Amino acid sequence: MRVSTGLLATLMFVVGIALSRPVSGQPSYDILIENGRVLDGSGNPWGRADVAVRDGEIAAVGELSEATADTVLNADGLYVAPGFIDVHSHAGGGLTTASLSAVRPQLAQGITTVIINPDGGGAVDLAAQQDSLREDGLGVNVGQLVPHGAIREEVMGLSDRAPTEEELAEMKALVREGMEAGGLGLSSGPFYVPGSYAETEEFIATASVAAEYGGVYQSHIRDESNYTVGLLAAVDEVIEIAREADLPGIVTHIKALGPPVWGFSAAVEHRVERARAEGVEVFADQYPYTASATTLTAALVPRWAQSGGRDSLLHRLDQDDLRARIRDDMTTNLERRGGTGRIQFRSFAPDSSIEGKTLAEVASKRQEAPLTTVLHLIEQATPGIVSYNMLDEDVGRFMRQPWTMTSSDGGLVQRGDGVPHPRNYGAFPRKLGRYARDQGVIDLGFAVRSMTQLSASVMGLPDRGRIQPGAAADLVVFDLDDVHDPATFRAPHQLSEGMVHVLVNGRLAIHDGTFTGELHGRVLRARPE
Repeated sequence: MRVSTGLLATLMFVVGIALSRPVSGQPSYDILIENGRVLDGSGNPWGRADVAVRDGEIAAVGELSEATADTVLNADGLYVAPGFIDVHSHAGGGLTTASLSAVRPQLAQGITTVIINPDGGGAVDLAAQQDSLREDGLGVNVGQLVPHGAIREEVMGLSDRAPTEEELAEMKALVREGMEAGGLGLSSGPFYVPGSYAETEEFIATASVAAEYGGVYQSHIRDESNYTVGLLAAVDEVIEIAREADLPGIVTHIKALGPPVWGFSAAVEHRVERARAEGVEVFADQYPYTASATTLTAALVPRWAQSGGRDSLLHRLDQDDLRARIRDDMTTNLERRGGTGRIQFRSFAPDSSIEGKTLAEVASKRQEAPLTTVLHLIEQATPGIVSYNMLDEDVGRFMRQPWTMTSSDGGLVQRGDGVPHPRNYGAFPRKLGRYARDQGVIDLGFAVRSMTQLSASVMGLPDRGRIQPGAAADLVVFDLDDVHDPATFRAPHQLSEGMVHVLVNGRLAIHDGTFTGELHGRVLRARPE
């Protein structure tokens, strides 16, 4: 059963302290974290306590001065919290092939669990993906979503139409296979091709299968601006799907994107609160930045022009009348993004020299009209971009909501991987440092809850996200004064700072600020095997 608030976790934490007072002959533990400021994940202020770990679990919490352990960590002046859960991660593909060094950006943020296959993309065969994830070991825990868009493409290709009864039945069967393999829910991307070609009823039908298994519905909503139905209608669609399919709905990486919808966070808040008052479980997740990241094609090219895939798009661009129509639509989309100075290239394999530069800078150097540059680049490849398109006021309002989790929307990145969004390296420390410690937009306990207990409860991971006896020993010990996210939009390849110790399933992945090289992550299931 899901826990929607921190009440149960708080009660169990208090009971755990009461049951954990030292007694004569108390057994030894694997790791003892002494005298820390414990933030248990419930949202409560910190309380002084010791935390003992044995066999991958939290064995005791409280005053444990008489206890002994193989490893004793002095946390005096430091904060102890559950390991952070990234509920929207693009690390799935990389984790099947990457070396341990590739997960350092996650561990340096205190992330001990990532939820992969978001936005409707990722592996259709979750069981096969699990085998690949386990093959070389995992530095972090991994939970999987079942990707609607990938399933739709497998069944229907990139067709812009509704599925037949047979096709819908096949899609539902694949969702069922994914959920039975351990999926935490269904992810969708109605902003992207091919999810944008699906009607609401298709999402309700497929999400209803996930609901049978206690899963969630996580959506990159159909419109975060005013591209098509508009931001508010897109949020309403998630609410409708959650209501009709009877499962929690998540507006993933929630934002008000671009000048046409700046300030709309208040209206979004009202819609979510109204739905929750009516008994619909609606949540959101958010990365703490005023810039987003996507591809140049997704940001500017109309969806009708992408029907059938990249080859079909290039064929349309070869036809003068269609090219002119596409360019007209792109003009409006560029205005939605705030203009050429708000789009910065983060990756472009044919010409890495443009990485880190804005569209305005690249077009000026080429002495071209900006949309001419855009079309030339898209004809060569699929450029990745960062888009500076949000207001601090909207970011802050979304962040203050008790139903908003924390995410990175990042993946596994290393030096040499272009100029990616700094969220890959700094999302969680940025929220702790900039928004909680420095600006006071939220308090520290609230921030930690949004990264831990709330995320674990929503995603159906009852043994994660809290500090209490019996919970998995995913733990972070950090120095709040030192928490910092040095990654910037121009120089993103910089690890976050401030995590002194990080434990994954009771083993040290970071010890005294140094990576240990240990691989103790697991593939997680919402339901035990």
